Amino acid sequence: MMEALQLLYLLAFLLIHGGHQAWSAGSDEQQIPAEKLLILTVATQETDGFLRFMQSAKYFNYTVKVLGMGEEWKGGDVGRTIGGGQKVRLLKDAMEDLAGQENLVVLFVDSYDLIFAGAPEELLRKFQQANHKVLFAAEGVIWPDSRLSEKYPYVRSGKRFLNSGGFIGYAPYINKLVKQWNLHDNDDDQLFYTKIYLDPLQRESLNMTLDHKCQIFQNLNGAVDEVLMKFSTDRVRVRNTVYDSLPVIIHGNINTKIYLNYLANYVPNAWTYERGCDVCDQDMVDLSQLAEFPQVRVGVFIEQPTPFLPEFLQRLLTLDYPKNKLDVFIHNNEVYHEKHLQAFWEENKNVFRSFKVVGPEEDLSQGEARNLGMDLCRRDPECDYYFSIDADVMLTNRQTLKLLMEQNRKIIGPLVTRHGKLWSNFWGALSLDGYYARSEDYIEIVQGKRVGVWNIPYMAHIYLVKGEALRNELKDRNMFVLEKLDPDMALCKKTRELTIQREKDSPSPESFHMLRAPKGVFMYVTNRHEFGRLISTANYNTSHFNNDLWQIFENPVDWREKYIHPNYTQIFTENHLEQPCPDVFWFPVLSERACDELVEEMEHYGSWSGGKHEDKRITGGYESVPTDDIHMRQINYDKEWLHFLREFISPVTLKVFSGYYTKGYAVMNFVVKYTPSRQAYLRPHHDSSTFTINIALNQKGTDFQGGGCRFHRYNCSIESPRKGWSFMHPGRLTHLHEGLPTTNGTRYIAVSFVDP
Repeated sequence: MMEALQLLYLLAFLLIHGGHQAWSAGSDEQQIPAEKLLILTVATQETDGFLRFMQSAKYFNYTVKVLGMGEEWKGGDVGRTIGGGQKVRLLKDAMEDLAGQENLVVLFVDSYDLIFAGAPEELLRKFQQANHKVLFAAEGVIWPDSRLSEKYPYVRSGKRFLNSGGFIGYAPYINKLVKQWNLHDNDDDQLFYTKIYLDPLQRESLNMTLDHKCQIFQNLNGAVDEVLMKFSTDRVRVRNTVYDSLPVIIHGNINTKIYLNYLANYVPNAWTYERGCDVCDQDMVDLSQLAEFPQVRVGVFIEQPTPFLPEFLQRLLTLDYPKNKLDVFIHNNEVYHEKHLQAFWEENKNVFRSFKVVGPEEDLSQGEARNLGMDLCRRDPECDYYFSIDADVMLTNRQTLKLLMEQNRKIIGPLVTRHGKLWSNFWGALSLDGYYARSEDYIEIVQGKRVGVWNIPYMAHIYLVKGEALRNELKDRNMFVLEKLDPDMALCKKTRELTIQREKDSPSPESFHMLRAPKGVFMYVTNRHEFGRLISTANYNTSHFNNDLWQIFENPVDWREKYIHPNYTQIFTENHLEQPCPDVFWFPVLSERACDELVEEMEHYGSWSGGKHEDKRITGGYESVPTDDIHMRQINYDKEWLHFLREFISPVTLKVFSGYYTKGYAVMNFVVKYTPSRQAYLRPHHDSSTFTINIALNQKGTDFQGGGCRFHRYNCSIESPRKGWSFMHPGRLTHLHEGLPTTNGTRYIAVSFVDP
């Protein structure tokens, strides 16, 4: 009995301590030191993706050795089809010198579409816990030969299939693995590793397994729905929610590169809630240290009738940048805008270094015009930047060009949005068919709750491109034309994707060795500053004489800037109004431009009433105190004018007539024309209104003589107000008034009988 008990105790001791020894290989006490870890990767060019990979490696102090830099890539388009054998060949050569270092751990990873999310110590600890000599990344999608699926070992939980984008192991075992390579550079690396793994003898000999539960490697292909970001004070991690793991390496393989770009806007330290953007100031250009400002080709595109074009051109002119460093190219596709461009040309043709306009007579498509503008910079070795801007971008920040240059990106645009809407000039994500999808952070970026420089898949309307990028990665002179895509979508697709161009003497798809290396240029949008807004071009009717007057609904901010008096807000901030007679208030409301355009619009219409008593325009057909006028309704401006009353007159009414809340409604809204020969004055009368506004549309002493208004009850006369200023007075009972004679010239006023 005693012997049996002793035997049981001995077995229990061996089980406990044997298990402890197996686990302790991954404990802190026996952990492999970080200096025994070497990262190997293959990169033939320093693409944006490679530089991002190196930046993440530097953050965690990884030691990285790059293989193949400067070598011609002959490994095919591994993102779309088989290939990648060149990576194995380069690794095989490198391992020959490392094979004898038994304690050296080698991590081999892709670099163009991969980032680090954890430190070397965590990586080595997890590798030791796996308790194998070689550990490959795993994924849920088999590639490249689905027929091999049945040969894979059964996995009760986790991802079953090998991915060659990342693997880690001891140097002698990695060497033993890759020394078997005897194929071509354009043969498939993943198929090579897969066949070795599927051989039970090889798998056992190499002590090889897969990272089934994404402890180290997270391949995003087929797993985007499994991951989310975990934010901490100074770091952001990717968490796999299926296996509750925090992978150390994130790989945007196959069609998940855009999603990797999204994650890399945060991981590992790009942006956090506490610190904001930690990388925005890296590698910036200090323009003050340059001997002279860079040369810029500005491409302006007017592709449809666009409101406020003269204001757009004026803002372009006032950019804070040396004009002798700006070459301006304008493509105008609209006959309607030729008058605006002609006026701008005549005034500013000698302001810029060069000024070229291509008009609608050239009959260029949007894509052709944009190709032409960009190529003017590409072909000019002195062109340092290409700045493309559409006419529907209203820049309010005069420093825009300098701020974009300072960020030092190949392609970057300023965030501009449509007023009061979430519509902007970028997309945060793409749908499966390559069109708009909303990223999780889109709204907060647009609203300025997350501020930084963001890698995005699509941008339009306005962006700055480095000239050297146009002469290298973006050599294609047809960037804006692709299948059925609009020009901006074509540009972004060609820019962001790992586009492969076949050499002329390589017509066969099988000739992978003739393929050029991938490009993959990152595009960025910045919201670190306020830059401006997007104009709405929808419903822009060009049948009027001054069409922008009708934009009070579609583009209220620009309408206000153009048509409301610059001192209007001082009514409320500085009590900037006068009371020349009892309960008669005088205040600024319309800009001089608004006055001029309203008069022009009425004269263009031309059908003045003549001041007759018979008037079919009003109910009853009879006007007891008629004026020579045109109603707002006659020029289809009544809805816009009533909105003007509610937005800009009602607040003044509440200020001066405290406690009265106007409906801001008026039936009678009209422009009156006084001339000595037709109608010089208006006899005493009351208005059919609760209160009346009377806005002077031109200037006494310059445009006419005489005029004004006399209030009989108070024996108070007022000369014609300043241009753009309005009288406001009660209409009924207390304020009997008359229009004083205009003795010379023509006087115009805009009148509304409010709350009849």
